[in-house]
Amino acid sequence: MAKKNSLTSSNSTLIPWLGIAAIVVLLDQITKITILKTFAYGASRPVTSFFNLVLVYNKGAAFSFLATESGWQRYFFTAIAVAAAIFIVYLLKRHAGQRMFCWALALILGGAIGNLIDRVMYGHVVDFLDLHFRGWHWPAFNIADSAICIGAVLFIIDELRRVGK
Repeated sequence: MAKKNSLTSSNSTLIPWLGIAAIVVLLDQITKITILKTFAYGASRPVTSFFNLVLVYNKGAAFSFLATESGWQRYFFTAIAVAAAIFIVYLLKRHAGQRMFCWALALILGGAIGNLIDRVMYGHVVDFLDLHFRGWHWPAFNIADSAICIGAVLFIIDELRRVGK
């Protein structure tokens, strides 16, 4: 009986972190569907002097890494995303009480799943956020990418805090 209670307790502490990941996936997919329905491929709409909305596809990973390969990268990055998601859920369950660490993992999990959905459904990731400034142009990205980056920053901050103790 005690084992059942510990499992129930463990699962209930996992739920908030999975909820955060689910919110990231939902926001990511809603924004991508909206862009897909309102933009033609390659179309761009200025929002500010340094920010555009644009519809582009990324068959690679971050910053279009391996995007020009023959197609094998779709399956490779899909497998990595599935393995990462499983490992992150394991870490969330094991460290559910470490708030910043779990925030970082939940954001990364949501972003990984958001881009995984694209790879499975379309064979590429839908990107649409386009930043530029004085001739400098950042590669287009999406909400999932943003969540992964924010999660990575939180992870680094958490590790630096832990090392500093």
